[in-house]
Amino acid sequence: MITVMTPRRAPRPEERGMAAERTRERILEAAVAEFGARGYAGARTAGIAARAGVNQQLISYYFDGKQGLLDELRRRWQEEEAVLVQPGASLAELLAACLDATLDRPDWARLVVWQALGDCPFTKADDQQRFAEAQRSRMAKAEEGMSLRQRAGEVTGDVSPGFALLVAYAVIFAPITMPQFVRDILGGDPLSPAIRDEIHSQLVMLLSKARD
Repeated sequence: MITVMTPRRAPRPEERGMAAERTRERILEAAVAEFGARGYAGARTAGIAARAGVNQQLISYYFDGKQGLLDELRRRWQEEEAVLVQPGASLAELLAACLDATLDRPDWARLVVWQALGDCPFTKADDQQRFAEAQRSRMAKAEEGMSLRQRAGEVTGDVSPGFALLVAYAVIFAPITMPQFVRDILGGDPLSPAIRDEIHSQLVMLLSKARD
């Protein structure tokens, strides 16, 4: 019997583009996990490639190395943070959105913590300055939003709007930054839905304007 081999069809350009995009996304997901676990200084491109299941050379090909990966993740982080909360959201909705964004993707949250600790470098000094200015602008906007909620009677006026914002951030990130404390104090998995619900309800009560 003679077996007739059917020639393999060459992939279309759009198919090659889709495959490349999937590879890029796998590398980025792996980078978030590696950076979150080890920080930028401790992360290795070999570890990122192993997590993504790709050749290590593809990291240089698509992102020009480890720094390029971090720059792309930082860009995406800023884009997502800008649309995290819908306009007109209540205090409870605001806190729920921030909790979900933090605890649904703990690796991303750990990367934010590494960034805050100064572990994530910038390619250029100008990039660092722009990032710092954008961060200060977001914090100022968030503080003004808290102040508006105080004037509307939604948030307690017993503390400054800046301190109320700081408390919210600290508590929301506690399951990431202090998981053992959260486990010992609240008695459960820091990333579980039950602990998330308790943190949300307690934080709303803590920040809400006291009722007679």
